[in-house]
Amino acid sequence: MKAAVYTRFGPPDVLQIREVQKPVPEKNEVLVRIRATTVEKEDPMLRRSPGMNGIFGPKRKVLGMELAGEIESVGNEVTNLKAGDKIFGNAGLKLGTYAEYICLPCDAAIALKPTNLSFSEAAACTNGALTALPYLRDLAKIRQGQSILINGASGTVGSSALQLAKYFGARVTGVCRTSNMEKVRSLGADKVLDYTENKVIDCGETFDIVFDVAGNLSFVECKKILKENGTYMSTVPSLHLLFNLLNPSKNVGKKYKFAATGLRSPGKKSSDLAFLKTVIEAGRLAPLIDREFPLAAVSEAHSWVESGRKNGTVVLTIE
Repeated sequence: MKAAVYTRFGPPDVLQIREVQKPVPEKNEVLVRIRATTVEKEDPMLRRSPGMNGIFGPKRKVLGMELAGEIESVGNEVTNLKAGDKIFGNAGLKLGTYAEYICLPCDAAIALKPTNLSFSEAAACTNGALTALPYLRDLAKIRQGQSILINGASGTVGSSALQLAKYFGARVTGVCRTSNMEKVRSLGADKVLDYTENKVIDCGETFDIVFDVAGNLSFVECKKILKENGTYMSTVPSLHLLFNLLNPSKNVGKKYKFAATGLRSPGKKSSDLAFLKTVIEAGRLAPLIDREFPLAAVSEAHSWVESGRKNGTVVLTIE
């Protein structure tokens, strides 16, 4: 089978398309024919330098976390899935989705693909929505009638958070640059702020929740626009975050929250994917795709993600 392989850390061109051995499922695994995956911001980080995927060289030679495809075969102990099932999901730090095939445990973070999405659209749903959902539902405990400001509403996580917040009945103010304002409105935002025109903290409103997806608003700044007992959340960890988590008494009345959503168990992710499937099939959540590249252009896709110019998810199609 074909896969995008890298054997050393470095620039995008270390990714090379090679023929590698097709995996064979163990008794509790499923063999997935991958039709689409994504290039998330974490992927170039893993490609560039030592860290979570090895120190002296890449521990796992094939990158990629998100996937959508078809189950080709199953191990003899698998009962919850069968050959022919169309699925979407997240391989997590197991990586390996920049390839034609992957073997995953039958209890991995996968679920049946929403019937109203293509493989590319389904793959694009997994990362942003799986990040946004636990923040909104579990950390903020968002509910009907609340107001939320989403800073970075046109990105992968932000666009999912916007749609999910509307699904839960909140009033949403989205923050983005001028060129993305209409896109954010089309996703359902009640109000859109252009951060290039005015400072967000000078908007003259207060919110029950501020979700800083972009990671460029501090908790100190956002206290000004948070209601009493309001919640500030960021997907970007910082030293200030650590201080506030260790000293909760410093922020009585207003809360600062962070969650490593990518480290949740496969079971929790699988349950969330099943929930997201119902939301998607109800027409309440759709992916925001920036552009698609074939697997052969994986280096170009990485370069585009690293440019910082993408708005939405970058998809790799695997034919």
